[in-house]
Amino acid sequence: MDSVLTVIPPFRPGQEPDVDPSRLVRWSPSVTLVPSRSCFNACEYCGFRRDPGSTTDLTLAGARRSLRRRPDSTEVLLLSGEVAPASPQRVGWFSRLLAFSRLALSLGRLPHTNAGPLSRREMAALARLNPSLGLMLEGLGPAYERLHKAAPSKRLALRLGQLEQAGRLGIPFTSGLLLGVGESRSDRLRALELLAALQKQWGHLQEVILQPWRPDGAQAVPLGSAEQQDLLELIEAARRILPAEVTLQLPPNLWPLESLPQALEAGINDLGGLDSHDVINAAYPQPSPRELSGRLELAGWALRPRLCVHDRFIPWLPPDLRRRATSLHARLLASVLA
Repeated sequence: MDSVLTVIPPFRPGQEPDVDPSRLVRWSPSVTLVPSRSCFNACEYCGFRRDPGSTTDLTLAGARRSLRRRPDSTEVLLLSGEVAPASPQRVGWFSRLLAFSRLALSLGRLPHTNAGPLSRREMAALARLNPSLGLMLEGLGPAYERLHKAAPSKRLALRLGQLEQAGRLGIPFTSGLLLGVGESRSDRLRALELLAALQKQWGHLQEVILQPWRPDGAQAVPLGSAEQQDLLELIEAARRILPAEVTLQLPPNLWPLESLPQALEAGINDLGGLDSHDVINAAYPQPSPRELSGRLELAGWALRPRLCVHDRFIPWLPPDLRRRATSLHARLLASVLA
């Protein structure tokens, strides 16, 4: 290892002068890699997954080309379909996740993997290469049970166990809710309360995504005014229920841009990883950081980049990842102050 990188000063989050922290909105310069769309789950609403054996998986060479086309991305989101835990293909599938993570690191990026539930051993192995990991809770109640009846890894107890496992391992973690699939308000609030309880016990949740479900393809349609108002009320409730240090994230391509300041006033303070497109919601174009910044500045907000691992969690990381994250954080801050 390069000796220049072996010693670093203690990490201290940088703060720009003259920026009110309460008016600051973060985003992560990101590129998404999909190792495989093949998935043993069959969620009724999912347009991402493909039947096992029906797709050609991404190669390391293809991933390298994608990363080199996006030199400014600091985050590499590894978003994969799942292989059943007892499947003979599981070992090879997981080995590829490790290989893609190493590739991201070798090119000066930070990987963030969301690939479904993991064994304790798998999660610990990925955490040595990923400064943060993610898994959506999605939600609880009859609506999710119906939609997940053919999705074994979407069982609530299993998802909650994953979030607790990440807490025990001290892994900075991202979770969230999928909203608008028929769940009740009480279901939403109970899900937020579960996340709040986990955070109070383990302190490892860096962000909670409030993701509105949208129909894809020819049925694609923006959120209506009634849906927006419903979600604004939930954002306000989430900000009350979740501990203050947990970031609230909203994907900006799933929310009308002209109404985005309302979501920020309600409690959203993060727009997540922004790639050139959304591989899950392909029918909803991703606004550019320049466009978002211009709109938000007019409304009195400052949009600034961050890493996939949030500033306050950098001291949690293993030494090598901590060095890498500290260096990238300094580069992002320098780019803002330039």
